[in-house]
Amino acid sequence: MTGSFDVIVYHNPACGTSRNVLGLIRNAGIEPHVVEYLKSPPNRALLESLLARAGLKIRDILRKKGTPYAELGLDNPAVSDDDIFAAIAKNPILIERPLVVSPKGVRLCRPSELVLELLPPQRGEFFKEDGERIVDEKGRPVASA
Repeated sequence: MTGSFDVIVYHNPACGTSRNVLGLIRNAGIEPHVVEYLKSPPNRALLESLLARAGLKIRDILRKKGTPYAELGLDNPAVSDDDIFAAIAKNPILIERPLVVSPKGVRLCRPSELVLELLPPQRGEFFKEDGERIVDEKGRPVASA
């Protein structure tokens, strides 16, 4: 772990993007605090704090795919933030992932490369699970084509 560079990742091990973010954090020499948010979801106060620090609104982190988003009618703009927080409390799968907290800020890291802005330099090459090379052998981000 790099000195005082503490990182928290709100992680879903079933999610490829989340696994890639975790790999990039570790490639920077950091062993993060991993919160499997489906098992230990953040409460409303913590979620509101993370959103404020990230400059996001609750609707910005709603996951639509593979969740009860549509059946709960969360696509309706008339649904209040209170109702959305209540839905998330009952269905934490509605939280888009991964959310990462570092000394450099809080960010929803989709795509996974966004986590690089929150970390110290990478220590070597990194390939996403799909084989895409996103960090070169010198630890520098590779420009997307």
